[in-house]
Amino acid sequence: MNAIEQALTFLKNGKLVAIPTETVYGLGADARNPTALAQIYHIKGRPMTNPLIVHIPSIEAIHDWAIEIPENALKVAHAFWPGPLTLILKRHPSVLDLVTGAQETIALRIPNHPLTLQLLAEFNGGIAAPSANRYGRLSPTTAEHVRAELGDSVDYILDGGPCGVGIESTILDLSQDFPAVLRPGHISVDALETILKTDLHTKHHSKIIVPGSSESHYAPHKPLYLLEKDVLWETALHLTSKKKSFNLLSFEQKPKEMLLNINISPNQWITEPCDPDRYAEKLYADLHDLDEEKVSCILVQCPPNTVQWEAVRDRLQRAATALKQPLF
Repeated sequence: MNAIEQALTFLKNGKLVAIPTETVYGLGADARNPTALAQIYHIKGRPMTNPLIVHIPSIEAIHDWAIEIPENALKVAHAFWPGPLTLILKRHPSVLDLVTGAQETIALRIPNHPLTLQLLAEFNGGIAAPSANRYGRLSPTTAEHVRAELGDSVDYILDGGPCGVGIESTILDLSQDFPAVLRPGHISVDALETILKTDLHTKHHSKIIVPGSSESHYAPHKPLYLLEKDVLWETALHLTSKKKSFNLLSFEQKPKEMLLNINISPNQWITEPCDPDRYAEKLYADLHDLDEEKVSCILVQCPPNTVQWEAVRDRLQRAATALKQPLF
């Protein structure tokens, strides 16, 4: 029995299967099985009001899960699926409340990963799959992350290697009169507007609850402080002088020798690329590495405040510990 066959067997028997996607690994279950869906919420510690994204095998399958499907939904689906875009549509009456968080909308997408596309085609149904981690914690981008986080709680892990995009999908709401981006991601607002030929709401205060919308989310176990460059170095210097252990994520290369009597000594220093797509691809894996060290905190340099970096900034801002008082 190959890996796909094993994953199919577990899913059809109401078990949980971690599935690889281009964004992050998902904790998958048969989206028509209420017992399996309840297990997702239990294992993750996820609020029952927080809906699940259903991964489907084809654009035509939208009709099995949604009604009153606007033409714009089919336009963007043909343009970006398979890919890191989730559509919010009006739910089909047959969809379980456990999928939607008892809302009148449903979140759908086709992931762009060959193993999961094959799995979906052979399963011939919907797989509900939030990120395969405890609720609010760092998302997994490798099978090893899933094992470390969930252990035996997940029945089977379909190992598809590292995720290529590295952060969660863009969420586009098409359930109302005005299309709105409810979560930024790899698919940009500009790219969506080009297809839709209309302006999108990006500061829309929707009443719809969507995955990843909690104020605190995507967080490592260690406190993460998101700091502008000057404050970052000042904080790093202070922590070093006080012999406090910390890890550092920045755009700056670690110098071979510190100049001007500046001595910054993190346990681990990771330099991130200045390209937002490459940064996103590496982000969670790097934070997983930095979170494993026995350190007091993780210091992260703020990315640029531009539209190209919006998705990365969103994840880091939600992951960051609220700095209610100075670190020193």
